Amino acid sequence: MTDNNHTETDANTPEKIADSTTAPAVSELKPLRIWPPILLLIGMVVTRLMPRLVESDSALPIMMAVFGPLVCGGLILVWWLLASRATWKEKLIGLFVVLLAGGATLALIDPTMQGPGAMLITGPMGLGLFGIVAVLVSRLRSVKRTFIIVACSVLGFVFSLLLRAEGMWGDFQMGLAWRWTPTVEERLLAQEDLKPPADQTALTGAALESSLNEPEWPGFRGALRDGILTGVVLDADWNQEVGTPLWKISVGPGWSSFVVAGQLLFTQEQRGEEELIVCYDAETGAELWQQEIKSRFFDALGGPGPRATPVLADGALYVLGANGHVLRLDPGTGKIVWQQDIRKVADREPPMWGFSSSPLVIDGSVIVHAGGKDDKGLLAFDTETGDLKWSAPAGDHSYSSPAVLTIAGQPVIAMLTNKELNLLDPVDGTVLLNYDCSFEGQRTLQPQLVGENEILIATGMGKGIQKIRVSNNDGKWAAEQVWNAPRFKPDFNDYVIFEGHAYGFDGTIFTCFDLKDGKRKWKGGRYGKGQVLLVKDSGHLLVISEQGEVVLLNADPSGHEELATFSALDGKTWNHPVLTGDRLYVRNSEQAAAYRLPVVK
Repeated sequence: MTDNNHTETDANTPEKIADSTTAPAVSELKPLRIWPPILLLIGMVVTRLMPRLVESDSALPIMMAVFGPLVCGGLILVWWLLASRATWKEKLIGLFVVLLAGGATLALIDPTMQGPGAMLITGPMGLGLFGIVAVLVSRLRSVKRTFIIVACSVLGFVFSLLLRAEGMWGDFQMGLAWRWTPTVEERLLAQEDLKPPADQTALTGAALESSLNEPEWPGFRGALRDGILTGVVLDADWNQEVGTPLWKISVGPGWSSFVVAGQLLFTQEQRGEEELIVCYDAETGAELWQQEIKSRFFDALGGPGPRATPVLADGALYVLGANGHVLRLDPGTGKIVWQQDIRKVADREPPMWGFSSSPLVIDGSVIVHAGGKDDKGLLAFDTETGDLKWSAPAGDHSYSSPAVLTIAGQPVIAMLTNKELNLLDPVDGTVLLNYDCSFEGQRTLQPQLVGENEILIATGMGKGIQKIRVSNNDGKWAAEQVWNAPRFKPDFNDYVIFEGHAYGFDGTIFTCFDLKDGKRKWKGGRYGKGQVLLVKDSGHLLVISEQGEVVLLNADPSGHEELATFSALDGKTWNHPVLTGDRLYVRNSEQAAAYRLPVVK
């Protein structure tokens, strides 16, 4: 009896009662179902690498790389709520903490990380770590697993607080730096007061007026905006000295190229809250003068700074700033002659990546694309007074620049926008032809004349390249498509034309295709989103890669052949190179440099 009574009493002790009440709670914690997050984590990696894994004619791999990791990360949260086997208490705790951490991080991250940085880095890192740790602790049947998962996810989110985005590369990889380190622009500004006064000799003398009126390289992609240089024959035998710069300097950010006039170089760049037009000495790289505009444009993909390239015409310098300032300056002093603001004239704000239209000067007018409503698409200002001479309708979105094409002996202004290709009379802006080739994405490339009356229209991923034939019968202009090649993927990297073939970039790989039918001849050379210049008289292609390497190629449709190469610049390089005589001038958003290339004399 005593033993039995003791047993009954022992079974009802407080300790046993407590154990019996907590046991069911422990048993409620089941191992997590892990195959969904494993698949989603694999999906995050695969979609991010999709442009490298798949060669496609469409923009789908790019879209998957941009949005795929974040979508897969979001689906990991869906798994957690609906199919993880976690208790509802765990689910709600996990969801609340993750959303709180993500929201707080977005509010506190560096402004450069907003948008693409958050989409490509912050979100995938926080959600990806949530999934990874959930898989690792899936067999842990304790509430500790929830705290471990959300703690690691929070760390993934807040890591972005340590970062600064430095724009995006052509392969859609973000450039990153520690948030507390000074930017190249900040280092440049810190050294401003330490610069010794520049020798102003280049701004004096009898040769100055002649060089300003007859510049060797007057504007964006040269006089005809076709990226073709004549009068120079390069020697392909490059020794090690070729890669030694004549000078190399730090410059402010911006994607402007150079104008070359004798011993003077003109370009645009950003320094702090001022957008600058700068004149450099071509012999030394010394800054001769600068003119400031109180303006700063920034976008998370391209970074800060102006996009357009100045133009030198009839002894005057004309520029367009990224926020819409149009100016005429005295190229000898930098003094502003007149100034306009196309935001006010066209009643519109800058597009996503800023006003990028390099000005065109013809018949006493300086012409820029504004993209305003009604007839405020293309604007022509009087070169002497800055007054608006005429305006014409055009698409509302373009990063291309107006160009003069001579079709069947008649000069016309060609402007390519998201809506169409416009051909206009340079005198008064009369629209001669609107060729419908609408595109929902951005248009950046130049329409190029092929022969007497055919135009090459390069659009971009998913749209490719087409050639059209233009006719003018007694003033009635018309156009018809000759061929279309949607498989090509030009982006913001223009082609050059040589002996019936086009050479340029197909995505990040260099290519050649036949202008007769649009068929590819070869594809080779991974130069990123670089730029190319044709040295016509020697049949050479001078490529500047996105990584800042100068590469010399043969312009030969039979195959890709590298002849020489050297590293010219540090950092992402999207700016067009310029060659005059034996001098190569290159720049990007961090540096500018000059090199002497061997030529055949």
